[in-house]
Amino acid sequence: MLGRSTLRHWLNPALENEGGHIGYDIRHSERRKGYGSLILKFTLLKAKDLGLSRVLLTCDADNIGSAQIIENNSGVLSGRVVSEKNGKLILQYWIEL
Repeated sequence: MLGRSTLRHWLNPALENEGGHIGYDIRHSERRKGYGSLILKFTLLKAKDLGLSRVLLTCDADNIGSAQIIENNSGVLSGRVVSEKNGKLILQYWIEL
């Protein structure tokens, strides 16, 4: 298994701050090979098929790779929040479908 994605059809208040509609993870040994961008691209297509018009994605501010993947898939930075779980800075992105 190279990775996985999670698509949430709606957001609760906690996911509006941290988590968003889509989460994805790539096996550590397979990172930096384009799989993150590919899995996000396919998950965005599925979100559109489900009728979502835009989706929220979040990542830790220090996760440069994930931020680049989101931005390369048309993510627009919309905000920053502090995680209630670990106190880290979280970036919030919206992608129009």
